[in-house]
Amino acid sequence: MPNSTLEHEAFARKLAGSGLRSTPQREVVYNVLMQKRDHPTAEEVFTRVRERRPGISLATVYNCLETLAQCGLVRQVNLEREPTRYCPNLLPHAHFHDEETGAILDVDLPASLLDKLKVVLPRGYEASVIEIAFRGRARPPLSARRTVQSA
Repeated sequence: MPNSTLEHEAFARKLAGSGLRSTPQREVVYNVLMQKRDHPTAEEVFTRVRERRPGISLATVYNCLETLAQCGLVRQVNLEREPTRYCPNLLPHAHFHDEETGAILDVDLPASLLDKLKVVLPRGYEASVIEIAFRGRARPPLSARRTVQSA
């Protein structure tokens, strides 16, 4: 169940707005995503949900994730040929994929940058969603870089 009464009501309203009702399965999947915002795959969500609802099936988790994405409660994050990941951050942002650790981090995008990006669209087109993904790895701390340069 979402953490507070207000969150639960907002969750239920969002589902109802799509013609759906809140179910214990949808709630537990949503809570798992909200508690650890690390962009898990469906299989990772399934593992976490089973700790709370041991009888839940992988198919149910997939269905819940699909429903949450369709209702706009979470975003699907697709990075090339990797499994779909799920992100509860609905604010405009990009993702950084750390190629060494596999971690996916949110990158805030200022509204001014988004406005500049929209200018490059072909005439007569309007973007409803902008998805940006960065790939790379964490730079070593400055002290570690100095040590390498000195050697």
